[in-house]
Amino acid sequence: MDNQNIITLDNVRKTFRDFWLRPTVAAVDGLTISVRKGEVFGLLGPNGSGKSTTIKMILGLLSPSAGEVKLFGLSPRSIEARRRLGYLPELSYLHPFLTASETLRYYAGLCGLSRKEAASRTKELLEMVGLSDVASRSVGGFSKGMARRVALAASLIGRPELLILDEPTSGLDPISTKEVKTLVKALAAGGMTVLMTSHLLADAQDVCDRVTIVNHGKAVAEGEVSRLETSLEEFFLAKVGDVKDFRLAPFLGVSEKIR
Repeated sequence: MDNQNIITLDNVRKTFRDFWLRPTVAAVDGLTISVRKGEVFGLLGPNGSGKSTTIKMILGLLSPSAGEVKLFGLSPRSIEARRRLGYLPELSYLHPFLTASETLRYYAGLCGLSRKEAASRTKELLEMVGLSDVASRSVGGFSKGMARRVALAASLIGRPELLILDEPTSGLDPISTKEVKTLVKALAAGGMTVLMTSHLLADAQDVCDRVTIVNHGKAVAEGEVSRLETSLEEFFLAKVGDVKDFRLAPFLGVSEKIR
């Protein structure tokens, strides 16, 4: 695997301020992360840990208060970086009266594809996500799992090099969850770099190469999932819980960072 870093966060901090510019919340506090080309990287943490704020800074929607965020070695707000990026938000807002095919052609137009390119890409992606048979149905009548697959296809319309998935399987039934995980694995096998957040730790363990666990805006553990000698759920609880001297098989070769 090429060790080129697709995403780099270097000692990043984000402090929100009130109307009088007084600091109120340090949502991210000195976070350093690197995501390598071609890997599936998990950003895990409890509610309020700073995951969403971190994702918004990576997307260029928020500026860090300190530190540096880079995508492909560029500013996240640069046009070049954004052209190489696909994003699936936690909540997918699809126009309910458009068909699955019309939805993808709409996003293809936003990406600047020609009509011929849009038609070809739409057909290709609907086949990829297993929705070719319902291409002419309105997405408002789709199940949550089907709608999620349409949204995932939309995030891929511009052939991104980096795909950011925010809670991709949240609220899905086991069958739909398996379908989404299979798609993520297939994309990674094709060389795409994937960053995903998740509350479903078993799902992260199934698809991620490496993870960073964040709590109170800080990285408390990081490492390769394949070298974890216990379940990710147990390891996660050890890192974000109140027990400071927990010794349950940390990532091999990674120093303890329990705070």
